[in-house]
Amino acid sequence: MSVKDCGEDSGSGSRKKLLRRIVTFVLSFIGSVTFIIVLLFLILRPTKPHFSLQDATVFTFNLTAGNLLTSTFQITLSSRNPNSHVGIYYDRLEVVVTYHSQQITVPTQLSTGYQGHKDTTVWSPFLHGSALPVASYLAVSLIQEEVSSTVQVNVRVNGRIRWKVGTLITGKYHLYVNCPAYLSIGKKGNAVAPPGVKYQLLMDCSVDI
Repeated sequence: MSVKDCGEDSGSGSRKKLLRRIVTFVLSFIGSVTFIIVLLFLILRPTKPHFSLQDATVFTFNLTAGNLLTSTFQITLSSRNPNSHVGIYYDRLEVVVTYHSQQITVPTQLSTGYQGHKDTTVWSPFLHGSALPVASYLAVSLIQEEVSSTVQVNVRVNGRIRWKVGTLITGKYHLYVNCPAYLSIGKKGNAVAPPGVKYQLLMDCSVDI
């Protein structure tokens, strides 16, 4: 082997050692950052946001022939971040009204953004459903509930959130919110809501993440 060949082998070996050190450093750095994020997350133990359905105004709630339901609501929904050291990013929020798990309004997007420590966010969206088909057994149930003057619907929120701990931000988590609402809709034997009735609810919502 010539002196030149020995030099080339030595240079190649040095580059391989340098590459291994770089890869080891990068992996160690990523592992350390991940460990710190997980450790902070476990220490601070972020609490789920607290959602509350404050009120609901019913403008339309008509069940017509063919089991077609037309409804218009305006709700006031609030979310409070109970954490002292953890912020929340709301990346996507979609709200609907359901009756016995059947959706009776089209999805409506809520405004998103960052919610700081102990902060409260309030939304007041309009929710609409125009001549949406309702299952026959649900139509019967709805009429029966209206005869008793109390109808239960649910306001449901589906979304994505991220937690912010200091300068560190976690990945996305799925957010499910379910808010029951008991409404005195209609007159006996008439599946029609009087227009513009506002119900003060102040109902706590269940939250799953």
